[in-house]
Amino acid sequence: MNDAINDWLKSDDSRDYFELLKFPTVGADPLHLRDCVSAATWLKKWLKTIGAETELIVSQGSLVVPVVFGEIKGPEGAPTVLLYGHYDVQPADPLELWETPPFEPTLKDGRVYCRGAQDDKGQFFAFLCGLRELLGRACLESAAGEDAPRYGLGVNLKILLEGQEESGSGTLFKLLEDRDFVKKIAADVLLVSDTSAASELRPAIIAALRGVCHFTVKLTGANRDLHSGEYGGIAPNTAQAMAELMASLHNPDGSIAVAGFRDGIVPPTHEEMEAAEAGFAKEDELRADIGCEPCGGQRGKTIVQRNGFEPTIEINGIHTGYGGPGSKTVIPCEAIAKLSMRLVPGQVPQRAYDAVRTHLKDHCPRGMKLEFPEDSGLSAAMRLPLASPIFRLAADVLKEMDPRGPVFIWDGASIPVVSGLRNATGAAPLLVGWGQAEDRIHSPNESYSVRQFETAKDWAKHILTALAN
Repeated sequence: MNDAINDWLKSDDSRDYFELLKFPTVGADPLHLRDCVSAATWLKKWLKTIGAETELIVSQGSLVVPVVFGEIKGPEGAPTVLLYGHYDVQPADPLELWETPPFEPTLKDGRVYCRGAQDDKGQFFAFLCGLRELLGRACLESAAGEDAPRYGLGVNLKILLEGQEESGSGTLFKLLEDRDFVKKIAADVLLVSDTSAASELRPAIIAALRGVCHFTVKLTGANRDLHSGEYGGIAPNTAQAMAELMASLHNPDGSIAVAGFRDGIVPPTHEEMEAAEAGFAKEDELRADIGCEPCGGQRGKTIVQRNGFEPTIEINGIHTGYGGPGSKTVIPCEAIAKLSMRLVPGQVPQRAYDAVRTHLKDHCPRGMKLEFPEDSGLSAAMRLPLASPIFRLAADVLKEMDPRGPVFIWDGASIPVVSGLRNATGAAPLLVGWGQAEDRIHSPNESYSVRQFETAKDWAKHILTALAN
């Protein structure tokens, strides 16, 4: 272990980071509600140690997954900055593929392995560690009698950390309907640390995010699993029916076959497409990353088009019948599919969802009962103008940090509540993160390198100082 990493391992940053990672905050799982409350309480106490006024907030009628709110007031008339992050994580499944326990942070070859190491505990907590260092320097310089601390905040900083981003931000969306809460979080700038940099950790500014909805489809046939010999050729098979139903969503060329789904799409400008092509990973890099050909989506469109500017309907999982060792000759009576849609600017989320539901009803195989037992709610795509003043400021700051300067990315992923926060507060969004493909977020063996953590921490100090000036 080199000296820099060894020193980091002995620091308050790593100690606190590891402690936060140990909470199994799977916000979508009711069995982990207590863990989420414990993590929120820990974060509230931690923010208090750096001088923030803090509280835990929940909305009436929602699961008790608290929102952590903190505030550090700056000079009167200073700009107000809202930092958003989420402390919930994806489930650790499949557990057998983890090389280290998923909620026991392990440092190996300069990377911390743990669920949430990057998404999003590592990203937002590194930013908070940069904030702590900034405040510490300000205190030292103030004690030395300097009138204007070089490293002082100089901004009003509000911190908003939620525990349900991975499952739709239900509590936070409900809170955004409360005028008093919206007034509490009002800001000029919205900072989000939950995205990726370009390859080789080149800085990236997110110019757009796709919208999202994930939902469940259920097919029911017979009143029980049936013997495939006695009932084969008589009873309809839900496994086969679900395969047919899911296959109907796409045409042979990979394009989406749902009538009305693409209505309203606003294509990118020439300037946006050029900027996106310049900042996107190359085909050979993607092939090495995912271990197969990057050939998903509609044939005839570029990788950048398919990931940044085209909507998708993805099948996240199909569950039916028997999957254990050996054989069990049954005709399954039930099948469940998990799906997600990614939406692009111009699409109306409810119309897109209605189009998919209508398509599935129209294509439901004979003998099947079709249901939609749950969905995550709907969020629209977010698109930001390249000429945004906050982008110009961020580009200058990132150029100071890295001589290569930033690229712009039209991210295929979604952070549903960012659009809600933007609309409610009127704040200018600035999404800069430090994720990399090797972090393997949402997969077993998620990790975040010490280098990424320190870069995220450095970004906090640079951007807060620049916003103050």
